[in-house]
This record gives sequence, C-alpha cells and structure tokens, in this order.
Amino acid sequence: MDNTQTHGKYISWPILTLMAFVTVIGFDDIMYNFKNQGMTVITSWVLMLFLYVIPYSLMVGQLGSVFNQEGGGLSSWIRGTNGEFLGYFTAWTYWAASVPYVVDSANSVVVGFGWAFTGSGKFQDTMSNAQFTLWTFIIFIIFIIIQRRLANSMEFLSVVGGGMMFIMTILFVVLAFIGLAKNGGQMATKPMTVHTIIPNFDLKYWTTLGMLIYAVNGCELIAPYVTQMKKPQREFPKAMIALAVMTAFLTIFGSFALGIYFNAYHLPNDLKMNGSYYAFRALGEQFGLGDTFMYIYAWTSVIYMCALLAVLLDAMTRMLISDTGDKYMPEFLRKTNKDGLPVNGYILTCVLCAFIMFLGVFLPEMNDIFNWLLNLNGIISPGVTCWIFYAFMRIRKNPEKYPSQYVFIKNDKLAYLVGFLLLAVTALATILGIAPQDVTTFSHTWWYELVINIVSVVVLIGLGALLPSIRRRELKYGTAFDRSQWYLMIGLVAFSVIFDVWLGGTKIALRLVYIVLEVIIALALLVVIAHKKPRQN
Repeated sequence: MDNTQTHGKYISWPILTLMAFVTVIGFDDIMYNFKNQGMTVITSWVLMLFLYVIPYSLMVGQLGSVFNQEGGGLSSWIRGTNGEFLGYFTAWTYWAASVPYVVDSANSVVVGFGWAFTGSGKFQDTMSNAQFTLWTFIIFIIFIIIQRRLANSMEFLSVVGGGMMFIMTILFVVLAFIGLAKNGGQMATKPMTVHTIIPNFDLKYWTTLGMLIYAVNGCELIAPYVTQMKKPQREFPKAMIALAVMTAFLTIFGSFALGIYFNAYHLPNDLKMNGSYYAFRALGEQFGLGDTFMYIYAWTSVIYMCALLAVLLDAMTRMLISDTGDKYMPEFLRKTNKDGLPVNGYILTCVLCAFIMFLGVFLPEMNDIFNWLLNLNGIISPGVTCWIFYAFMRIRKNPEKYPSQYVFIKNDKLAYLVGFLLLAVTALATILGIAPQDVTTFSHTWWYELVINIVSVVVLIGLGALLPSIRRRELKYGTAFDRSQWYLMIGLVAFSVIFDVWLGGTKIALRLVYIVLEVIIALALLVVIAHKKPRQN
C-alpha cells in the first residue's frame, strides 16, 4: 500500500539507510569488541549481521508502521500492546539505560581532551581515579548548566561530529588496506590463519555477546520514518539490507584493519580506552604524517562526544518526564521552572550519574573505571532491547488488531518464533553480561565489579518500580514523605552504597552477610514507601 504523502516529501531508502547507519555502528564499537574477542570477532560480526541485525531491523520497521500515529517510540509500542504501566516502565528502563551511557560519554570527553592537548595517554598515569571521576563530574555539571542555551548548537555539532566520525572510520579502513599492500602484506597479528577468526564458543565468549548487541542496537530510532517512505513494503527491506551491507563492511574490514596494527593475540590492556588513538597514530606514522591523524581523530571525538552529551542530558530527561505523564511519575519530578525545564528531573539524573561514578571510583585504575562503565552499558542496553522483541511478539500474536503497511515475515507463527528466539538470545546476553570483563576471573577486582554490576542494575531499574508507589502516596496523602522519612531513606541508601564499596575489600564469606543486609535495607525502604503515613505539617 502506498502512502498518501505529497510527492517530494517521501524519504528514500538510501537516505533511511544512512540515518540508520549513524545510530547503529561507530569506530569505538569495533574497537571495544575487538578487545573482547580479537580477530575472532570477524566471525561474530558475520553471525550477528545475518542472524540478529537484519531481523531486528525489519521487526523495528513493522513496529514503527503499526504505531506510526504515536511517533513510533519504544514505550508507545509496549503501551499499545501491554497497557499503561508497562509503557511507563519501558520508558523508565530506556532512560535508565542512558545513565551509564551518559557517564561513559563524559569519561570519553575527559580522555579525548587529554589526547587532544597532550598528544599521548601519559596524562592518565598522573591522574588518580578520584581526579578522573571529579573531572568527569565537572564536565557533566557544565553540560547540565549550558545545555539549555546551546541545545540547538549542540545538535548541529552532533551532526558535524557524527559525520566526521563516519569519515574518519571509513578513512581508517581504506588507508589500512592501502598500507597493508604497501607493506607487502605484513601485519601485527601473526600467524593469520583460518583458526585465527574462528571463535571458541565457551562461557567467556557468551559473556561478551552483550557488548556486540550494544554495538548494533539503536535502529529503533528510525522507526517513525518507515511510514514516510513511498512504498515501505518494498523500500524498507532494501534500506535494511543496505544497512547490513554497510555495517558488514565497517565491522568485518574494520576489525581486520585493527589486526594490521595490533597483535590480536596480545592486545594492550587499555585498548578500549585508548585503542582508537593508538590506531590513528599508527596509521599516520605508516604514511609519514606523524600524529596528524591522531589529533584529527581526538578533536573529532571531543566535538562529537561533547555534543552528544549535551543533547542526551536534555533529551533523556524530557523524554522520561513527558512520556510517563502524571499517573506514575511523582509530582516533584515533573516540576518545571519558568522555561519549562524539569529541574528535579535533572537533579535525579545528576544523583544517579554521581552514584554510578562513586561505585567505580574505588576500582584499581582509571582504565578499570572506563572498562567497567563500558561493560555496564553491555548489560543494561541489551536488556532494554528485549522490549522490542516482546512488542513484536505481541503484534504478531494478534495481527488483526495491529494492521501494518509493512510486514516482516508473512507467516505469523514463524514471525512469532523468530521474535522469541531473538528475545531469548538478548535476555541470555544480558544475564551473562553481568559477569565482569577485562579483569582476572575470581580476583578481588572481579568480585568487586560483580557486586557493583548487580547494585547498579538493581538501583537503576528498581527505582523505576518504586516511583509509581511514591506517586500513589502523593495522590493519597497530598505529599509523598515528610522530612524525617526523607532523611531515613537517604540514610539507608547512603549506608547501603558505603557498605557495597567496603565489601569490595572483604572476603568471599562475608557476601552472605551482604545479601542479608541488603534485603533488610530493601524491606525497610519498602515499609517507608508503601506503608508509613507521612506527618502532615
């Protein structure tokens, strides 16, 4: 069925492909997974593209077509298939998944500035974890303050930075292969055989699957544009196939290009944090340009990450407050100033970001903080992606109720099965991703990261489950809590966080005490939130 839009306002499939490509993959995504799996990631990318990315993208297309009147947002898909509460909770989890991403982006800004000004990673040796966290928080606060004045400029810079990042990535891949030919086929990864790219599908491999999913998700952002195509039934699959081809080129050849400059059998420990800068420095040296490429990439990264950070801080808070309405979101979080900005929403964002940063500050090194935050995204982001497959299963279970211009797999039972399989794989990757990465298994740091992974997920997701109860208290009593109750809850939470941090240095036997104590604290908070009536002033 053709759309009824006026000719000239349709979005062509090549344009939609480019829009989706920007949201799906970037140079850092390739670097992160190269560090996790080495050259075997090439096979992983091939499997992901055909078994995950293509069906995932086509499912998003149908969901966007079904709910085109609601803007095609993820929470609207769940709201339309499962009701208001799950719609709210989806919006919350989508927002919660953005919190580690924002902190990670602020970390990347600090690292980018360091390379842009010093031309090396030596500044990291002189910066303590506390200083790294402090600078991250300062940058975070600066962008909270200035985002209102520079929001439009930052969106423009995001486009510029994103375009430059895309060009730099393509440039690296192309020049790396030219350099390989120029160098007689000599590469850092030796020996290079078929076995070099075949993964060992053990438990360690499956724990890194979440980072692969984190790298390729995000195409749900282009869902609202499906119905703006002239013939979505024909053109949308073309766009997604083209997306897969472009992503395949960048991930497969990009990973191989990294193997030219890095020995995949012995990768640097700080590759996730500094690998991109090492790569462009090596590229420049090979072509006799010194650090030119490295500096260009460093400033490109700074521009892009600064713009992304400012836009995210504003957009994620506004989205949460506006999308959940007054039924489940407490009134004090929906409070706005004279300019219509959700001030308390920004404060909540700051508090949760500070909480995440505080948990990481006690890790051994700055590199550990960066890697942990990145891997935390590999837990929460795939978890949110599960909502997409769940919504798809719901619309294919009741196809008469959810008509669509574009349909992925005409057979409803087969489509439902495909949705279920992707949901199961994504859920498994989320659960296994809780196991710490980049550290020695069962070491002191491994146990500490495991604890703060669980704590982070429970706090970020659990808070969303508590907010509707707080809203009900506002409606029932006129105010959610009196001053003494606020002090009690803040004290319990602060004690829990301090205890979590202290636990990082304890013996394994005390972890049973930790579990019991955390359950008691959680029950105490539930009593205050659900049962204890506030005093009226």
